[in-house]
Amino acid sequence: MTEHVRIENNNGILTLTLARPDKKNALTDAMYGKLADTIESAELDPSARVILIRGEGDMFTAGNDVGEFAAVAAGKSEGSRNVVRFIQSLARCTRPLVAAVQGRAVGVGTTMLLHCDLVVLADNAQLSTPFVSLALVPEAASSLLMPARIGYARAYEMFALGETVPAKSALEWGLANRVVPLDKLDAEALALAQRLARQPAGALIATKRLMRNGEALVAQMQAEGEQFAQRLRTAEAREAFTAFAERRPPDFTKVA
Repeated sequence: MTEHVRIENNNGILTLTLARPDKKNALTDAMYGKLADTIESAELDPSARVILIRGEGDMFTAGNDVGEFAAVAAGKSEGSRNVVRFIQSLARCTRPLVAAVQGRAVGVGTTMLLHCDLVVLADNAQLSTPFVSLALVPEAASSLLMPARIGYARAYEMFALGETVPAKSALEWGLANRVVPLDKLDAEALALAQRLARQPAGALIATKRLMRNGEALVAQMQAEGEQFAQRLRTAEAREAFTAFAERRPPDFTKVA
């Protein structure tokens, strides 16, 4: 439901708030669609000089709504393309992207940060990418961006073992620009967004285009997406999501 994404545009800062705190801000198809629509529209709106992404409540986001994944794995749904639109809109976005992250940022909650230009973490932030644990593969071009950012060894551990990275380590590894006390998070992220909004917009856009090849990232996303879709329909994925629903550890050793 689109009310789970709150949109505000004030003084050149377009703020996108994930507003589903009762479900840990887990992202649904409708939410992905609203986020994608808003980011794509911002490219044509000169009043949107900076985009700020934040989450309501005690968690940034638990990632994709597991119920929707489980429906695809069980053959009950064909899935959605709005998540693809969303991550591609991040790759192609020419506006500065700022993220304010508190609590857990799971899956796409972490990989979307690789597309943000400034990332502010609360001191209680925890980043994780447990794709393999769900019998899936990385997405959002993170299979390219994460090793480039933090090195192969650390990236592989995050992906293959689902290791959680606390805020301090995330800052040291280069996944964030700032770590601040939780009660200072929104103010710090907003202050950075305001500074960017005062900068010459054309120069910011040109600089970002020089630093990031959006179409190359989209090509990586497409390659990942093919693998992701295939993995989502495997026996391993069915076991992963069945175990999640039954609140038990999955047993992949018995899956053919």
